[in-house]
Amino acid sequence: MHEAEAHWETAQEGAELLREGEHEQAIALLSELLTREPQNEYAYFFLGSAYYEQEQYDRALKCYVTALALVPSYVGAMVHAGHSLRMLGRYREAVRMAHQVLSRAPNDPDAFFLIGACSFAVGDDAKAKNYLELFLQTNPELEVATEVQGMLQVIMARDPSQSLHDDDDN
Repeated sequence: MHEAEAHWETAQEGAELLREGEHEQAIALLSELLTREPQNEYAYFFLGSAYYEQEQYDRALKCYVTALALVPSYVGAMVHAGHSLRMLGRYREAVRMAHQVLSRAPNDPDAFFLIGACSFAVGDDAKAKNYLELFLQTNPELEVATEVQGMLQVIMARDPSQSLHDDDDN
């Protein structure tokens, strides 16, 4: 078994606790795992996800950055680090992270959403509209699609001349 596969296997119990909403238990288990396997990128990733769910974005970001230090090409950690940066109000850094994702995965829906949401937050409506529409073309889950439609409606309300699906600014 390759090292990455072994890391994935040993982190799965923590990931399962996270999926079940048992964030405190996941944090305890993954933290203990990292004392035994300090090079386990997946344990850092899932630990970051547990902190993110608890809205401890600074701690989440540290975990994702550590995962990236171990495996610089870890796209999932890049996306989640970007969302942590977004939640911390560090929009430029979040957009830079999303562009790193797009350089590796050119049609990554999470990167489209991240750039769109950050652009929306800072009032760059043209850029937000472009990336949010790209995101919607990926057929996201209903809950996120509804959130994005809401952002697009706000953009239209701010500037009614911007009709949805108008590709003039692409």
